[in-house]
Amino acid sequence: MKQMLDRLDTSSWEQYKHSLGEAMEFANDMGISEDEITQLAQTFGSYLANNISPDIPENKALKELWEVATPEEQATLTSLMIKLAKNS
Repeated sequence: MKQMLDRLDTSSWEQYKHSLGEAMEFANDMGISEDEITQLAQTFGSYLANNISPDIPENKALKELWEVATPEEQATLTSLMIKLAKNS
């Protein structure tokens, strides 16, 4: 988890989405399935929401949404972030 955090560039929203996309490409190259990536991303989202202080307004909004979301809504947020990352 620490290695993934070290690779995330959260200096701006665009850089954040781009670095998430790179992490997903890396996972795909390692043969990790889309379902596994989604499960890992949801676990990662929970970790970030509980342990990392948001450094940009968009991350603060994501953290607040994550904290009030049901598990199903968190899965939706995860799917949306994956879509954003793929399109960056």
